[in-house]
Amino acid sequence: MRPIYLDYNATTPIAKEVGDAMEPYLYDHFGNPSSSHVYGQTCKRAVEKGRQQVASLLNCQASNLIFTSGGTESNNYAIKGFAFANKSKGNHIITTRIEHPAVSEVCKYLETEGFEVTYLPVDATGRVQLADVEAAIRPETILISVMYANNEVGTLQPISGISAIAKKRGIALHSDCAQAVGKVPVDIEALGVDLLTVAGHKLYGPKGIGALYIGDDIQLQKLMHGADHENNLRAGTENVLEIVGLGAAAELCEANLASSVAHDKALVNRLKEALSVLDEVQFNGNPDFCLPNTLSASFKNIEANTLLANLPQVAASAGAACHTDSISVSATLAAMNLDEAYAMGTIRFSVGKYSTEDEMDRASEAIIQTVKNLRK
Repeated sequence: MRPIYLDYNATTPIAKEVGDAMEPYLYDHFGNPSSSHVYGQTCKRAVEKGRQQVASLLNCQASNLIFTSGGTESNNYAIKGFAFANKSKGNHIITTRIEHPAVSEVCKYLETEGFEVTYLPVDATGRVQLADVEAAIRPETILISVMYANNEVGTLQPISGISAIAKKRGIALHSDCAQAVGKVPVDIEALGVDLLTVAGHKLYGPKGIGALYIGDDIQLQKLMHGADHENNLRAGTENVLEIVGLGAAAELCEANLASSVAHDKALVNRLKEALSVLDEVQFNGNPDFCLPNTLSASFKNIEANTLLANLPQVAASAGAACHTDSISVSATLAAMNLDEAYAMGTIRFSVGKYSTEDEMDRASEAIIQTVKNLRK
């Protein structure tokens, strides 16, 4: 029997409807979208349909979206592209201590290029405080980058509140929404962002495709140079096959979002309730502002990788790793100041559309037994 998959935040399987939509573009519709003949124009229409499907999910204009190779490229283009294009206006960027490496490593790189970066703290639930955002702003601040949903503990950030602060000061706002899109409503108008990142493989689409929302007044320095693809913003022949997949995934998510939220929340609550019978277990993240599909559980004095190694029935992710004389705790758990005895035993369980109640019951039974065995 295959392990129970509880790692939907790492990646999602491609939905059957998505695979079906993609298949004709693997074999029959192979034209270059830049070609003027029927083969090319068939693919061009498919690209624009995909763009409109993603725009509908995000509540934005299709003309404000470009396709990229994934969330990492979108984050790089948003942050580096904006920083270099607007360096004459200032050299200060604000982000947080809990960002994905596709943001934090970009910021570290920019520090070697003359930019200054403030890394905001978070509270014990992993949530940024608006007062800290406002206090960090300087006259030379040009960009704020804060993820909407944390990939490890699921905490949602107050993006609309940060947007209000940024707009008041004329500062651009980017949000890495790779973990949020498809799991919770992501409305660009409501969030008030200027730049927003989407990753296809987090919402039942294929890997290797993403999108970047770019507001009307935002200027970016190109990262990819070549022909004038994607409104002359991102050179390279469009990845038609995967754009079709991303579009189909976006349409599927939009149609089923309310039921998906309810489904995920019910399963997470079922798993959490079952694991609560254990002694010395705690659950991380913000109880009021959190992804419905994510459960971060910390088992005191249990090493996360050892737990997973003894739990072949369950596929999940560790939040820390023990070495000979030290413990490597994730940046998120460290920023939350989680007690080391709990941090070392942190596991992220994340459910999705194919998860079932039976899987939660079998998984919790296996987890409880394994923890008890290790504690002996």
